[in-house]
Amino acid sequence: MAMKIRLARGGSKKRPHYAIVAADSRMPRDGRFIEKLGTYNPLLPKDSEERVKMDIERVKDWMSKGAQPTDRVARMLEAAGVLDKKTRANPNKGTPGKAAQERAEAKAAKAAAPAEEAPAEAPADAAEE
Repeated sequence: MAMKIRLARGGSKKRPHYAIVAADSRMPRDGRFIEKLGTYNPLLPKDSEERVKMDIERVKDWMSKGAQPTDRVARMLEAAGVLDKKTRANPNKGTPGKAAQERAEAKAAKAAAPAEEAPAEAPADAAEE
């Protein structure tokens, strides 16, 4: 049985609240789980101790049995010091989107057009003086 340590969503619309659970990976996100390991409330400030609560001993126990944490839970475990920090590389993260690139090209073309005309006018002004 493939086990996952993942988030199960609760709370009402636009007011999320998550339970950190150990569940079979074939079960639905909010469906059947084996054990509740903690809670996560994203509405609280990041420095609040109430934001993420986990039973670290139970999490370590499930991981020793082969349960794999999802990416979001793994980040929480890294912050808690349970897992080693994993290096992540996303080279496309900082690049602007397609529309922003088109706007930048249009702006550069508009700026280049007067610059091409200006040197042609400058020698004519110098000759008149």
